[in-house]
Amino acid sequence: MVRSRTKHRLATVRSFLTGGRGEILVAVAAGWFLSIGVRLAYPVLLPYLRESYGLDLTTAGFLLTVLWLWYALGQLPGGLLADRFGEGNVLVASTAISAVALGLVAVAGSAPVVYLATAAFGFGTALYGVARFTTLSDIFPDNDGTAIGITMAAGQVGNTVLPLAAGGIASAFAWQYGFGLVVPAFVAVAIGLRLVVPARTSSATSAVDSVSLETARYVGSQLRRPEIVTVTAIQILTYCVWQAFTGFYPTYLIEIKGFSEGVATGLFSAFFATGIVVQPLTGRLYDRFGIRRALPPVLGVIVASLVALPFLEGFWPLVVGTIFLSSILGYGTITLPYMTAAFPADMQGTGLGFLRTVYMTTGAASPVLFGALADRGYFDEGYFVLASLVAVAVVLTWWLPEQ
Repeated sequence: MVRSRTKHRLATVRSFLTGGRGEILVAVAAGWFLSIGVRLAYPVLLPYLRESYGLDLTTAGFLLTVLWLWYALGQLPGGLLADRFGEGNVLVASTAISAVALGLVAVAGSAPVVYLATAAFGFGTALYGVARFTTLSDIFPDNDGTAIGITMAAGQVGNTVLPLAAGGIASAFAWQYGFGLVVPAFVAVAIGLRLVVPARTSSATSAVDSVSLETARYVGSQLRRPEIVTVTAIQILTYCVWQAFTGFYPTYLIEIKGFSEGVATGLFSAFFATGIVVQPLTGRLYDRFGIRRALPPVLGVIVASLVALPFLEGFWPLVVGTIFLSSILGYGTITLPYMTAAFPADMQGTGLGFLRTVYMTTGAASPVLFGALADRGYFDEGYFVLASLVAVAVVLTWWLPEQ
């Protein structure tokens, strides 16, 4: 019986990865490993940037807002370009642009240049955001939650390894090297994507090849559907929490909890390391139970963890707290596959790109607002505000349709 189940599971895995799909999954995951991992190195390097350029918590938060705002603004163009020119082409272009922009961040000699180059890097990585979802939904139509969960878990490996490496390099040498040394990796991934990912993965002809009133009405009719409106509202609230938390957790551990930069970086990496396990599990929960049943328990753990954080003192309590806080990384593998699949194939990239622009633009404001709270002595209270946003998202899940 056990042998029969093992054979069945092996057959399922082989079916999941045959026909070149395994190579595509690895290439897309590698690109996301770099894209999100380098962006999440910014919070670790924030103390070094503050020291180099004399930034307070508010202006440091604004640097993160610049990064995520331009990442948000690139979502809709990324979706439009994916529908128009093909998902694979956009993935390659994104990694190439990111390599160039990151090189500029590394050689910048002043704060304004860092801000401008960071904006360019955010926009470049944004083009990857939508195309990776639509690519995986096209290649894995029956297991998109699992495929996206695996890819996002690869991102968590990047979030675990790259911030830790960047912090170590900054401590031993200079923060600029932490950025510059990953530029060749972006180039290598761009070549890999070109070799294994089809120029276009969708079979449908795009309905948004040209801008017209009829096209706008068609897109608008899909965006007004109740399930789209509800999941977007949930995504706005949870993304604001994700942005503010990841942006300032290392700084919070250093300035409020009294840890060294090395320990704070280690806990931040542990947060993402736990996400390597969390995200495939939540993706599987979505595939099996649907968003209505899978999402509320995950959000409930987030609320409890954020409320508990200010009361935790000492290394081991904060290690446990960090593990539970990693549930913040799990909601996306539930909401994003649902959001992607909710759109018709002929406008999937455009629809998802528009919604990602909406919720990410809104969420981009949360780091500078959270930083302003922290500057005024309300660092702990800021986490209660974040918990209340997630609590509202839990209530909104009741308006999602049964699947």
